[in-house]
Amino acid sequence: MIVRLMVGMLQANCYLVGSKKTGDAVVIDPGGDVPRIVAEAAKRQFRIRYILNTHGHWDHTSGNAELKRITKAPVLIHPADANQLGGSPDSFLEEGREVRFGNYVLRVLHTPGHSPGGVCLASSGLVFTGDTLFEGSIGRTDLAGGSEEELIENVKRKLLCMEDDVRVYPGHGEQSTIGREKRTNPFFS
Repeated sequence: MIVRLMVGMLQANCYLVGSKKTGDAVVIDPGGDVPRIVAEAAKRQFRIRYILNTHGHWDHTSGNAELKRITKAPVLIHPADANQLGGSPDSFLEEGREVRFGNYVLRVLHTPGHSPGGVCLASSGLVFTGDTLFEGSIGRTDLAGGSEEELIENVKRKLLCMEDDVRVYPGHGEQSTIGREKRTNPFFS
């Protein structure tokens, strides 16, 4: 089960991903509104096992410390963005790592370009893209450590090779599919 919550001042997409079967869950990009995130998990009787950051920008990470304090769940981020956190992460999201919880497996794809430590989290039929790929666009590349060339190359090499029906859950805006982005995203079509 995937629950999207728009959180924080910039209304970033935070995802609560949980297994109805086991009750285990993760939170992807808790950028604020932690009481709401915790309430959603409680409503579904989910135990938050991990706090996963697709990158280190504050609009995706500012709820980390409070959520960790409440849930005791470890915070994970790519090592190249770890210095952007207020504290130290508990572990790293490096290329190829698999995060397992309930009946889910999220595979880490390192997709720098929006930030040096940007990652996407792929599972069967879906991918959480953070600020790497949006519906009809890509993440900003004008911030420190950004590179449009690198971002476009990583999207082409690691995301657009996926099946067309793979659902894209971005860090801002509405969800899409890989096929739709291949056909209509002006950066790739």
